[in-house]
Amino acid sequence: MNNIAVIGAGTMGNGIAHTFAQFGYKVQLIDVSKENLQKGIDTISKNLNRMVSKEKITEAQKEETLSNITQQIDIPSGVKDVELVVEAATENEELKLKIFKQLDSNCSKDTILASNTSSISITQIASVVSNPERVIGMHFMNPVPVMKLVEIIRGYNTSNEVTKTIMELSEKLNKVPVEVNDYPGFVANRILMPMINEAIETLYNGVAGVYEIDTVMKLGMAHPMGPLQLADFIGLDVCLSILEVMHDGFKNPKYAPCPLLVKMVRAGKFGVKSGEGFYDYAESKKAEKVSSQFDS
Repeated sequence: MNNIAVIGAGTMGNGIAHTFAQFGYKVQLIDVSKENLQKGIDTISKNLNRMVSKEKITEAQKEETLSNITQQIDIPSGVKDVELVVEAATENEELKLKIFKQLDSNCSKDTILASNTSSISITQIASVVSNPERVIGMHFMNPVPVMKLVEIIRGYNTSNEVTKTIMELSEKLNKVPVEVNDYPGFVANRILMPMINEAIETLYNGVAGVYEIDTVMKLGMAHPMGPLQLADFIGLDVCLSILEVMHDGFKNPKYAPCPLLVKMVRAGKFGVKSGEGFYDYAESKKAEKVSSQFDS
């Protein structure tokens, strides 16, 4: 396997493209927006520069990585002759189903179709593909070039051969693949999101403040990042979307999103990417200042 297509040039997509390209794969980075594509390439270049400055790679390796990435603005051109597609578009089921219908029409029948979805059913995504045994979940963690885990999700029809291929491919990227079955939230978010939601409930109920909640979890449970800071980093809109998928999938009230989370997303407070969430990121991305609405 040498030729890869990545759909979506956002945070996850450009990170996935960076990782494959760094390990010598030829990557077609696809996004309908030329502006998003350029932002994605700029992010990859900035991250590679950081790696050069830390002497993790050489300048020549940086240039080779960038030369392995080609920009594409449409799926038919981008997926021609590729052996694997990794979809990393917005966490929206309708959009993903539309993309996979296009992939089914434009890819070779032997092309493996993977989704980086963090919660949406792989079985549901595969239902729009003529041969669903080739569809699999490949859930990378953010930031992709740094984080070791890849959650490999088997849909109901995913074949053993495809699963084995993707597990081995992940290892070639110097990742640690973990195979899981297709249930809402899989493993990572089924455990993580209720914890984040409970942290938001704890704030909502006035038990403690933002800084205090995060400090308890960092110092008491040895978490590298508090749950509210982590929610900001992931994106509060993404957290809400995942919780809604889990709540709908399990019909269990314990997955119901906290009203405060819903309200913040409606107000456009998404966390780091919008400049404000539980923390204020106007001056620093390091969650050093609690948002004024919680700073009392």
